[in-house]
Amino acid sequence: MFELIGLGITAGVSALGHLKSRDWVRDRLRYTHYVQKPSAMLGLVAGGATAVGVMAVGAVLPFVPVAVFPAAILGLGVGTGVARGAKQARLRLRG
Repeated sequence: MFELIGLGITAGVSALGHLKSRDWVRDRLRYTHYVQKPSAMLGLVAGGATAVGVMAVGAVLPFVPVAVFPAAILGLGVGTGVARGAKQARLRLRG
């Protein structure tokens, strides 16, 4: 039962990370060089940095139990949000 609650919280946080990062990249970073360059691996870098950062916070704070799976799912959500926001920003400026 508790595993299912944790999975739901992980999915919700990942969806929130995706939506917020997509909107932030699309609205705030649309004129930057990294967003305009389609070959940049911006989403991969942002997702990896998020996953590593969340795991580091979980390692430093003993009362925050962060496992590898939720951190990876959050990184995946943020990475896909950044990649989608960059694509939307490029399309918005072209057309």
